[in-house]
Amino acid sequence: KLFFTDYGNAAKVERCDMDGMNRTWIVDSKIEQPTALALDLINKYVYWLDIYLESLEVVDYQGRRRQTITKGRQIRHLCGLAVFENYLYTVNSDNLSILRIHRYNGTDVQALARLDNAKEIRVFQKRTQAAVRSHACELDPSGMPGGCSHICLLSSSHKARTCRCRTGFILGSDGRSCK
Repeated sequence: KLFFTDYGNAAKVERCDMDGMNRTWIVDSKIEQPTALALDLINKYVYWLDIYLESLEVVDYQGRRRQTITKGRQIRHLCGLAVFENYLYTVNSDNLSILRIHRYNGTDVQALARLDNAKEIRVFQKRTQAAVRSHACELDPSGMPGGCSHICLLSSSHKARTCRCRTGFILGSDGRSCK
């Protein structure tokens, strides 16, 4: 799945399949300007910052069990968001510090370090890296991913795929080759 935020005409947090199909709103009320998003891949939670409402919130992958982690003016200066164990990590753009926020007790906030021009933060952890298994976009005998001549996108499961073409090309009637 792909998770993303939008604060155009109607602010929301959404999810869809990797090929853009099955687009679903998971948060569409009491949200104004969601600017950063992080996933807890193990427990299946979505965290986001809303800089207009000055809140840090969480829901499960279906948009249920919504909770506010913390609220306050300090939120408007936060950018980037990452999850690692019991903490959320973010960057304070006002003083360029890395902050650690306890995700079950939002009042436990610590500044860890200062970085020049940091705008995003990522945590890489072996446990959250999916084990490689056979999938629909594996290279076929002629070296094409999923049999697609240009781009292969996983669909609703690891066994389904959609072929797409680079800009300037159109997908042929076979659904795999680009012309």
